Amino acid sequence: MDLRVLAVMALLTVAMYTHTSYAKPISLVERCWCRTTVNTVPQRSIRELKFLNTPNCSFQVIARLKNNREVCINPETKWLQQYLKNALNKIRSKKQAN
Repeated sequence: MDLRVLAVMALLTVAMYTHTSYAKPISLVERCWCRTTVNTVPQRSIRELKFLNTPNCSFQVIARLKNNREVCINPETKWLQQYLKNALNKIRSKKQAN
């Protein structure tokens, strides 16, 4: 009986002093948000656009729709390219005005 108690105490002591990590596993950190993209999304149904550019993944565009669903949009879509070009021109014109 004393040997079992001693073994349990030893295991508990080792368990208390082991290092625990709260970081995400590497496989989750390196995973891209957008695995598949869509080409056609009605622009009227888009509430918000998010742009992600991470070292491990190519440029990603995530659209939050009015029904709170999120879809990944192909960055090569013509209307999105025009939207980005207009946004950049607007930013440049504001900087030149100041």
